[in-house]
Amino acid sequence: MVTKEEEKFIAYWEESRGKNKRWISVLTVGLPLALLMVVTIFANFFSGWHKRATMISNSDSSQILVLMIAAILIVGFVVYFSAKHQWDMNEKRYMEFKQKRDKAKSS
Repeated sequence: MVTKEEEKFIAYWEESRGKNKRWISVLTVGLPLALLMVVTIFANFFSGWHKRATMISNSDSSQILVLMIAAILIVGFVVYFSAKHQWDMNEKRYMEFKQKRDKAKSS
């Protein structure tokens, strides 16, 4: 027996299955987590809590450039794979509910 919530999800996912692949929806899924990670990395880097690391970072000015490139790569990686993971989980849930519904209809 399929519950009302499961039926609602099946209807929702059939309608918005293709829409969730657009880049705007991809950004809204993983961007907050990615930005949180990057902000904590920058806060840790600039806090100066480790004196030796601060000395090494101050000796070479290219460290900021490397940190910025790494931040962009981290954001891109987290955004893409968070969205992909969420889409895969919704697709799996949709298939399970649909199979459950089809099994209930046949019996």
